Amino acid sequence: MKRIHFTAEDLARTRVATTIGVAAETFDSVRLLRDRDASPAFRRWQLSVRGRLGGQAGPVAALLPMRGPLLDAMSLMGDTASIDEAVDNFMAAPRALLRLELENIDFHPSHRSWARNLMDNDREARLQVTAALRACHSVTVAPFWSRVRSHLSEVRAAYVGTMADGGVEQLFTTHCGPFARWRPPVLEVVHPHDADIHLSGRGLVIAPTVFSTPQIELLYSALDPAQAPTLAVPTLSGTSLNTSLWEGIGESTAQSLDDLLGRTRAAVLRAAVGGCGTTELARRVNISPATASHHATVLRNAHLITTRHEGKAVLHTVTSLGIALLGQSFLG
Repeated sequence: MKRIHFTAEDLARTRVATTIGVAAETFDSVRLLRDRDASPAFRRWQLSVRGRLGGQAGPVAALLPMRGPLLDAMSLMGDTASIDEAVDNFMAAPRALLRLELENIDFHPSHRSWARNLMDNDREARLQVTAALRACHSVTVAPFWSRVRSHLSEVRAAYVGTMADGGVEQLFTTHCGPFARWRPPVLEVVHPHDADIHLSGRGLVIAPTVFSTPQIELLYSALDPAQAPTLAVPTLSGTSLNTSLWEGIGESTAQSLDDLLGRTRAAVLRAAVGGCGTTELARRVNISPATASHHATVLRNAHLITTRHEGKAVLHTVTSLGIALLGQSFLG
């Protein structure tokens, strides 16, 4: 049980947010994908994405051990809804913050050498994390993100309405159960670790989540103790059967996409999911690098992919518009 102690000042400074961020949701989705006891609300989602990640998700999976502390993606990458901004935030995150987030993680022995490089601010290790994050996001979150964002916005609106009618205490009573119980001036949160948290005037940010664990989590800013912590509240409970977020999964749009873009260009767009360079793009589609570069240019001009320079290499990545056009075709 975690007991969050409020003062009158904390209650006055409590506010609601729309999301804990697309990066945190992506990390949570990878963890959820491995959970065979997940809520029935996620079964359809799990069936649609399981087996799609492969080895490209390795660096993200390494940061999510089965036991012990996990990486706080929101602290490192912010609560942004843009995966590009989240990646930029991670690449710019202070070394001290990265070390604080990683030092207590119980890495698998096969990952410890890589983790030390990451803690030592090795740029290549950071790039490996961002490439894996993009790959995971493109499969587990991006195809559903517009519906997920709409869902989260609706939940936030409900939070705001409840606060307007009955204040913060009514919000706790109405929207935090069965995960928490309000016993003024303490919010008791069901949690495997016992702790007393005193907000001490900082207030609290309450943010709904979709892919989070089936319990409320309290997220802190490791380098800024004066910043209000975030209470991440799951919105799909163990008894929820709302599967509208995953509607349309499994409907094949591959032929329509081929007709629209042409078979080769559509294949290039699918191959760029997760991000890759021109040579790798050519290999995946079995075309020449020059042809791959031409198709990538056309797709970039249509705002379906972006091309970023990372050192001497380039990285082609499907945009949110490209993901929306792909629909579920790349999921099979």
